[in-house]
Amino acid sequence: MALTNASYGWVIVAAGAWITCIAGGAIFALAVYLQPMATDTGWSRAAISGGMTVVFLVMGVSGFGWGVASDRFGARPVVLVGSVLLGLGLLVASQASSAIQFQLTYGLLIGAAGGAFFAPIMATTTLWFEKNLGLAISLVSAGMGMAPLTLSPLTAWLIEQHGWRGAMMIVGVLVLVAVLPVALLIRRPDLAPQPAAGQAAPEATHGSILQALRSPQFIVMASAYFFCCAAHSGPIFHTISYAQMCGVPAMAAVSIYSVEGAAGLGGRILLGVAADRLSAKRVLIAGLLVQAVVIAIYVQARHLEQFYVLAAILGAAYGGVMPLYAVLARGYFSPGIMGGVLGAATMASSLGMSFGPVAGGWVYDTFATYSWLYIGSASVGLAAVAIALAFPKPMRAAMPA
Repeated sequence: MALTNASYGWVIVAAGAWITCIAGGAIFALAVYLQPMATDTGWSRAAISGGMTVVFLVMGVSGFGWGVASDRFGARPVVLVGSVLLGLGLLVASQASSAIQFQLTYGLLIGAAGGAFFAPIMATTTLWFEKNLGLAISLVSAGMGMAPLTLSPLTAWLIEQHGWRGAMMIVGVLVLVAVLPVALLIRRPDLAPQPAAGQAAPEATHGSILQALRSPQFIVMASAYFFCCAAHSGPIFHTISYAQMCGVPAMAAVSIYSVEGAAGLGGRILLGVAADRLSAKRVLIAGLLVQAVVIAIYVQARHLEQFYVLAAILGAAYGGVMPLYAVLARGYFSPGIMGGVLGAATMASSLGMSFGPVAGGWVYDTFATYSWLYIGSASVGLAAVAIALAFPKPMRAAMPA
């Protein structure tokens, strides 16, 4: 028996979670490679981290293009192309012979691929749900939270067995084998879902993507997204190195990342359900505030147990708030431009994420400490809270039926 539209929506959720887990884990595993690469090649931490900065910059620009393409052609071809590009990018980057060559190959190829996953899959998911939208979006995003539990420990083990170059090649092959078949399951609903009882009908026209990007709703959303990601990107990327600097063994330091990911998985589900029952705006503000406070406390962390506690709280906070931007966007903008809107929002978040890795590397190379990274990141996190307080009412809710 063929699945109904409502049932197939959960297939989209499962496929999206799997793809974001594998692809996201492969993209963001550079934090695991950082120490072994610096030891093996003699490249500075700032130079290696610069590859991740390039990834975020390119991913932001490409994410908007991929999002618009998914609005026109659907997410399936976009995700398929992105998967091939990601696998090949890892294979090429593993053979880099200089820091600048690594920055360009890893940053450009993987950055271009990275934008093909989040916005198109999230936009497609929003088309399948009216009820339980927050939960559905959070479950797709939970795939990213699973990456530190799966890909990061696997990558660390592969590095021990085969060195960082061999590990990166193996992960590149894994992406091609594990993502391409599942990407074939991604598709739009045959019919637009009907609004639930008591909800306003969606607007008759899709509107203009350019009009949406100039709206106060998008400007506030993108600004909050930017500062939110600028706050946590440095602490997330450099936590493993910071813990090792404090005397935590390498595999134990990677396990901190795994605890963060596990907490992020729970945080996504918890905050997603809370957003369905309360207000996405209120839940977002609370999560951003917790994120800023915990980042500041990281300055005092010295022992593995302290890192575990802080990683659990931070992971739940930042992991939980990330899907809420898509939930808010679904209330602001029409389904026909959702890919472009989320792609543009992802561009803003990627620009924010780009600051943390290179800033953290520069801080450590200059001061031989990460303290100023966490202090600065906490301040940026408080700015995200202030911006989120200014979220306006949804455009769609304000329109007459």
